Amino acid sequence: MCGVAGTYLIPDGDRLTDLMTDAVAHRGPDAAGRWSHRVGAGTVELGHRRLSIVDLSPTGAQPMAADGLVLTYNGELYNAAELRAELVAAGVRFRGTSDTEVLLQAWRRWGTDCLPRLRGMFAFGVFDTATGELFLARDQLGIKPLFVVRRGGGLAFASELKALADAFGGDLHVDETALVASLLYYWVPDSRCAYKEAEKLPPGSWLRVRPDGDVARGTYWSLREVAERAAHEPAPTAAELHEIVADSTRRHLIADVPVATFLSGGLDSSYLTALAARERPGISAYTIGFRAEDAKFEAMPDDLRYARQVAQRYGVRLHEIEIAPDVLEMLPMITRALDEPIGDPAAINTYLICSAAREAGVKVMVSGMGADELFAGYRKHLANRLAVRYQRVPRAVRRPVHAAVDRLPVASATRGYRSVRFAKRFLSFAELGEEAAFRRSYTMYDRGELLDLVSPDLAGAVDDVLTEHADVYTDNELTDHVNRMCLADARLFLPGLNLGYTDRSSMAASTEVRVPFVDVDVVTAAFRARGAQKIVGRSGKTVLKQAATSILPAEIVHRPKGLFSAPLRAWMSRDLAPLVREVVEDGVLVRSGFLRRDAAARLVAEDAAGREDRSKHLWHIVTLEYWYRNATSAGAGDLRTAVSGGAR
Repeated sequence: MCGVAGTYLIPDGDRLTDLMTDAVAHRGPDAAGRWSHRVGAGTVELGHRRLSIVDLSPTGAQPMAADGLVLTYNGELYNAAELRAELVAAGVRFRGTSDTEVLLQAWRRWGTDCLPRLRGMFAFGVFDTATGELFLARDQLGIKPLFVVRRGGGLAFASELKALADAFGGDLHVDETALVASLLYYWVPDSRCAYKEAEKLPPGSWLRVRPDGDVARGTYWSLREVAERAAHEPAPTAAELHEIVADSTRRHLIADVPVATFLSGGLDSSYLTALAARERPGISAYTIGFRAEDAKFEAMPDDLRYARQVAQRYGVRLHEIEIAPDVLEMLPMITRALDEPIGDPAAINTYLICSAAREAGVKVMVSGMGADELFAGYRKHLANRLAVRYQRVPRAVRRPVHAAVDRLPVASATRGYRSVRFAKRFLSFAELGEEAAFRRSYTMYDRGELLDLVSPDLAGAVDDVLTEHADVYTDNELTDHVNRMCLADARLFLPGLNLGYTDRSSMAASTEVRVPFVDVDVVTAAFRARGAQKIVGRSGKTVLKQAATSILPAEIVHRPKGLFSAPLRAWMSRDLAPLVREVVEDGVLVRSGFLRRDAAARLVAEDAAGREDRSKHLWHIVTLEYWYRNATSAGAGDLRTAVSGGAR
């Protein structure tokens, strides 16, 4: 895993590329490289920072140049051995054993046609000295990031947005609509970027730029099309699904360095850890726990005992990490690391686990991320199915239920009431239409609440963001309610939040995280599975649970779902209470007019009274404030003009 950066026909490109490469040094502390070539009156500059995982020798160094092609690449190819064998049979001779060289030779032989043949995670730039063309590409599911800024007939690209911000400073301006989207979702969707002049290369796509300034784009893999085709294919049996997951896991363990797993004790991480232990006996795993008082206050389940049970059963060396961070001290670091305003505290968990693993010499971690999105494992999936039934209950019965639940507190002075929080959340969307209910089941605000929170000038931005969600949700021909939700999650929630924070927080610790469930073969199998296989009764991920029973005991397969989260209410009411007051009363976002002070203050009051759980809302407002302070101090344009001038 690595960091890439480069410029194409941009003045001062060598200096800018060096700045960007330095900004992503944490992604590749093992080696650095830059390659330069004149194109007409300008130059192309390719930079690279290497985290050596496969072929640790200099033959894997980058940028890699051979016979007129030059590659700077971030990723891992899990079918590199098969591609190498095919290329060797065609007469290609390899210098080393890296997957970088396989990708370079595959591009030489097949060009963009090689992209759908790649199985893995990747983002790369490849330059052809004969034509002067630069191609950029990103993996099918958006596991690896690639940010782009276009300038005139040229462009700049990098693995992280902060690299572009460091290089271009005041030439980048904060996108107020993206920040509105981050308030709704607590992350910025992959279709938007926190700076107006920057963009994220979409998953499954490529971009080509030529010396004459011509730019072309293409899509080589479409998740929507894959899901629609899969819906007409035979549903997988549990045994078939198990073999697909096992094959993906085996491939994700390929490395010339130590590999370990995340192990929460839940189904997904336990399943992958058991499969990994079969392939690599004695493999290590890392798990987290929280201070007892924090866990009690948050009413968190005891995941640690399940993790210990799995580790003992499969001979795994378990490393337990207590998450008791100095949150106030970590906030500036983690908000910069995340690139965009992301209000999920799980990023802190990931960073601390990866840091501990890195200190122990582990460079690669395997995560169970993606299974919930693809196999309907979140509570929101079941809740939305239950909402359809709830709407059949007579309104005369529903009305007093709403009134009674509304009066219940979500916490006392010493502990939280998880079931009450769930009930309030459910009733906030239970009577809405399908798309609106799904959106409300996992986002932070409804339309009225969001309009109340931000400047009146941003009403258009609010509607744009809500419309975009509706467009994505309905942009398919699936007839299965459950799979419509899974597809929306795989297009919005997975790349925008989970893969995003995992990449940035793990790479901040110079550690690579691999996600075997987010694999093209597993994804196709997931959408072949019918919704009735995924949610059975009150249980989600049923078909995956059936597959896992071939290796896991029933008490792990069917245990209550845990959360890879943090004791937010404890942090907000103790560690961060003074900071929350400061941000709400006199923060930059409030003073700029982007946030309304009275609406933000109401969130604080409701949370403090225990009437509503607003801890996630307040955490995100704090992280958004820190992100914005950092963005504007780095020279990016601020929100004052944008807000006073109205939304775009």
